[in-house]
Amino acid sequence: MTLNLGKTVEDILKREQEKGYTAKQLAQEIFRVKTKDCLEKMEKSKATVIPLNSEEALIDQIAKEIGARKKWFLSSDKIKMTSERPRKYYYSEKSDAEEVKEAEKETKTNKHQEHDSYPKLCEYLYNELSVFPKRINEKRSSNSKGNNGNKWLHPDIVGLKNLSEGWDKDVIACSNQHAFNKTSLWSFEVKITINLSNVRECFFQTVSNSSWANYSYLVAQSIDERAMDELRILCGGHNIGVIQLNCEDPSESQILIPAIEKKELDWDMIDRIAKENPDFKDFINLITEFYQTGKIKDRDWDIPKAIED
Repeated sequence: MTLNLGKTVEDILKREQEKGYTAKQLAQEIFRVKTKDCLEKMEKSKATVIPLNSEEALIDQIAKEIGARKKWFLSSDKIKMTSERPRKYYYSEKSDAEEVKEAEKETKTNKHQEHDSYPKLCEYLYNELSVFPKRINEKRSSNSKGNNGNKWLHPDIVGLKNLSEGWDKDVIACSNQHAFNKTSLWSFEVKITINLSNVRECFFQTVSNSSWANYSYLVAQSIDERAMDELRILCGGHNIGVIQLNCEDPSESQILIPAIEKKELDWDMIDRIAKENPDFKDFINLITEFYQTGKIKDRDWDIPKAIED
């Protein structure tokens, strides 16, 4: 009897639909439910160049074999993969569009809804990337352009990074005389779930409302691996980056695709957003204050209270 890895994985995932397993967790479960077949695999390996001399080595090998079957998983309509590391696998009868609709429906009551993820992203930006974050509330906009006039205009979060932090004061004084750009500006569009049904819409919304900045990012809690293949193509042509946000532990969030720096800011778009939204105008004023004083006050930014204290 053979292990029949593909079918075994599918059976395990189907048994607990929507539950995500890492390759290591799947390998451990496979060993539990198919111990005899696994031990036979370990025994046969003793005749190979690299024998499996322990149960742990066997589980690690099975996990590697699962990870190597990316194309097989991508060809399945029911088995889905996330793009985070370690990657998670799950079984779902829902279509990609149904998954997005379900996620959006759940955000009304889910503690990790999109708006609740903003402080988690702010925590990650401040702690891990040294970016001072600012929330942009689209509901505060004037909507002077009428219905849909501001569609895809507002990023969810913007940020400032002090490039001169830690410099000697004389060097900073010298840079002031040479109009050196001492900051980089960041912009983020936040989503709950991205898969093939909404990946292009999410991406081009990010292009529309965030590409004015030096660094532009699309952020999501869950990103299907098939959508990541599309994002890798799209991001390369527009310098957009992708962040996988871990709301349980923001420090475990990952930059899946680094944004490519845009050297010149789009001042026309900056002016457009500032005229419509007071939050964004406050952001611009804080940047001006930094250049005038050389100081950034934590209380002016959307830094989670626990971090600020």
